[in-house]
Amino acid sequence: MFEARCGLDGTGFTRPAVERQHRLVLPRSGAYLLRVNGRQSFVDTGAAVITRPGDELSVAHPLGCGDTFTAVELEPELDRWPASVHRLPLDDVADLQHRLLIASCRRGADRLAVAEQVFAIVARLEASSLPSGVPSSGAVRPGTAAVHRRLVAETQEVLAGGLFTYGLKEIAAEVNASPHHLSRIFRRVTGETLTGYRNRMRVRAVLADVQDGADCLRTLAARYGFADQAHLTRLMRRQVGLPPSAVKRLLAVETRMNIQRRCD
Repeated sequence: MFEARCGLDGTGFTRPAVERQHRLVLPRSGAYLLRVNGRQSFVDTGAAVITRPGDELSVAHPLGCGDTFTAVELEPELDRWPASVHRLPLDDVADLQHRLLIASCRRGADRLAVAEQVFAIVARLEASSLPSGVPSSGAVRPGTAAVHRRLVAETQEVLAGGLFTYGLKEIAAEVNASPHHLSRIFRRVTGETLTGYRNRMRVRAVLADVQDGADCLRTLAARYGFADQAHLTRLMRRQVGLPPSAVKRLLAVETRMNIQRRCD
């Protein structure tokens, strides 16, 4: 297992690389485009990625490099998803579990404790990605469904670019859609409102900064478009079940940047 910051830059895709093992990639910050066996998807902090031996991988960074993530080598028996599945929804509980895993590794947790935390994350990912829990796109033609998914991906890319203060009208203008159409399609495809998604991404951006040593919640609230610190506190408590002060204590670690840390 290792924590890393991606240093690859450029809007074009890298040359395909062949994966050699089962790997779970958990995002901490940033966003990028991923192509697995020719199939492209947008990956931000709302999605984990699973790869398998023989997969051909390439990435692109239209928003710039610098995304951070944790890569976990999985035993094959832990990979219970269909071979065609590579992108997994990462809900708020799994996201916090991942950040606590990072904190545990940085504190020098033993291998057993780390393994149990990884198992808990895998179990959570399984629970949130069962077929019965996948939102339906409705009775639409495959071509229309693909257009809808592309619209959602473009919207997620806009928000990943840091435009958290934008309203629905401004976001819709960025993706050349009407506000009503965007709101309806986003919920149909993802199963959540655009406002709910934006709030989750804003809280995760705050968590990333806190884990990197940021201390002033008032500054973070202003940076990510919250009305004030109290607003940030309410949303964080709602999404992760803890107030910012408790999260800061749990994630208290060394603040020096580290390109790659291993927790064996």
